[in-house]
Amino acid sequence: MNHPAVDAVAATVFAVALLHTFSARQFERLSHRFPRHAGLLHLLGEVEVVFGFWAIVLVLLLAFVAGPAEAIGYAESRNYTEPLFVFVVMVVAGSGPVLAAVRHAVDALAARLPMRRALAVTWLGLGVVPLTGSLVTEPAAMTIAALTLAPLVFRPEMPERMKYLALGVLFVNVSIGGTLTSYAAPPVLMVAAAWNWDSAFMLQTFGWKAALAVMFNASLATWLMRRTLREDAGAPAPARPPLAIVLVHLGVLAAIVLLAHHPVAFLALFLLFLGFTQAYERHQSPLLIREALLVAFFLAGLVVLGGLQAWWLRPIVESLQPLQLFFGALALTAVTDNAALTYLGSLIPGIDAQAQYMLMAGAVAGGGLTVIANAPNPAGVALLRRGFADESIGAGGLLLGALGPTGVAAAALLLL
Repeated sequence: MNHPAVDAVAATVFAVALLHTFSARQFERLSHRFPRHAGLLHLLGEVEVVFGFWAIVLVLLLAFVAGPAEAIGYAESRNYTEPLFVFVVMVVAGSGPVLAAVRHAVDALAARLPMRRALAVTWLGLGVVPLTGSLVTEPAAMTIAALTLAPLVFRPEMPERMKYLALGVLFVNVSIGGTLTSYAAPPVLMVAAAWNWDSAFMLQTFGWKAALAVMFNASLATWLMRRTLREDAGAPAPARPPLAIVLVHLGVLAAIVLLAHHPVAFLALFLLFLGFTQAYERHQSPLLIREALLVAFFLAGLVVLGGLQAWWLRPIVESLQPLQLFFGALALTAVTDNAALTYLGSLIPGIDAQAQYMLMAGAVAGGGLTVIANAPNPAGVALLRRGFADESIGAGGLLLGALGPTGVAAAALLLL
């Protein structure tokens, strides 16, 4: 697929997909103005659909430019492990027994904090849960945090500016909160083996700085929302299923995390999990199949579209000095997945330790600026968008909400 015409087509489709992402909310508004075509406009207004849709368009265009066999060969050559893993972990982490256990734990911790329950749960959801992403992976942490915060913060009565602030904090904190280990954050995972970064290195070099930034962002956001958080807004913790059911769900979640790089294994385990949920249906809540499928579709589309962007991204990364690399990565992350950015950096021969740090720091600090900046973000959008006006999350609102938390994360990683 290394051909000037292919490069031009790929870059053009990628640019159109980005524009579509930033204008998705306008399609939602058009669906109300033109009810005759509301179904199609609503579909095009789903942020999670955008990259999957344009990936299909790209493959069709490649079939005309390079030939059908080459187009299909390219699509089949891409690695879809991450979209499959995010799909599976979203469904399992969002299952009733797992959420019941998490909510009971959050309520128990909230009761011990010297503040109102609404403030305590919000602070835990924005701060502590994102840090658990370093253990259970970022997509699982995003799912749990989003479902914990949804009834309390992301509700129609909450002012829109506060919801965008909370969303920006959540996305940024999840992006940097996975850097305490070497396996949980997608951008770290892409370079850990190539650069010999283990979990001890990550904790010592990135993790403690990220944890400070996460706690600061969560504390400030909770304080700013203190007057808009109502004690009766959060849904009460559901009845706890039998302990054996909870342990099975948590065990399956842990096993899927351990098998994250082996799709055949974690998909087989997921099929067994689906059978288990059917056998004990009375202890379950509806699984997040639709939301998880949309997120997987989005990420798979990003894998297809992003695979042909290296021709213009890599020269930019190679040409920057360490400090420029930090701010360049911060900016580029807004328009491309941060894992793809760090992967390109790992391909640069002889990149020194300082440049490695700056590339990673910029990539994870900018992971909350847009929906596509970090792989778990589409999961948060899918789970939380119903709480926003028109049931759609605006790219501009997210960008504004994430600017402050991004600045805090950047300062912590650059100055500490």
